[in-house]
Amino acid sequence: MRTAPTSVVEVRGLGPRSTEDVLAVEAPLELRVRAGGEERSLCITMRTPGDDAELAAGFLFTEGLVHARAEIGGISAEGERVIVELLGRPLPETAARPFAVTSACGVCGKGQLEELRATPAGRPGPGPRLHPELVHRLPGALRAAQATFDTTGGLHAAGLFDAGGERLLVREDVGRHNAVDKLIGARFLAGQLPATDTVLVVSGRASFELVQKALMARIPVLAAVGAPSTLAVSLAAEGGMTLLGFVRDRRFNVYCGRERVELND
Repeated sequence: MRTAPTSVVEVRGLGPRSTEDVLAVEAPLELRVRAGGEERSLCITMRTPGDDAELAAGFLFTEGLVHARAEIGGISAEGERVIVELLGRPLPETAARPFAVTSACGVCGKGQLEELRATPAGRPGPGPRLHPELVHRLPGALRAAQATFDTTGGLHAAGLFDAGGERLLVREDVGRHNAVDKLIGARFLAGQLPATDTVLVVSGRASFELVQKALMARIPVLAAVGAPSTLAVSLAAEGGMTLLGFVRDRRFNVYCGRERVELND
């Protein structure tokens, strides 16, 4: 269940009235991994229920714990627990110390600075060249697919678009990083990675972890409705990504990777 009703007192001007509202559900999900007869808890994340298998697969891939679809034998989702069966390998060392991941932060459980970065299999490649008019259309196209946001007003979204601006896939979640993991996980399970000719659009700001996840999927362009952070910009530039921020109201900033945007100087 992604939404839940609640009773509220609504105040308009000075007048209160009792009414009903709808909230986005935020609930814990334990991700467990099983390999070689052993099973351990890897992490607990707060997420919006739904697409839990995709979330688990996307998390494992973007954290660099799996690299190919063939490494996953199966994924079973049971309530607030997902178990991923790993094939032909021992349990990842990270599973020795499970950590918590909140809906607000995708790096909260990292114990050391060097653990922040997973290593992509390669750079994104040339990718698409985008006309500004196409970029201007992307937030509206993402917003049009946010069904749960329409009801609650309380979810982030991540959308994948092709070089012509056609929407390929959208996922929603209370956590920005969870929405991206669900989206990348869906492509991973479908054998559709790397996504080297696509654009990732996110409904909020562009943080370090979102750039990191996009680079793991070798997505060449990340467009955010909000602002990027300094670390997001430096990682995107280092990884050969085009990073766009404040993509709204027919304007945007190009922070790096200008060669993929068709601009008239």
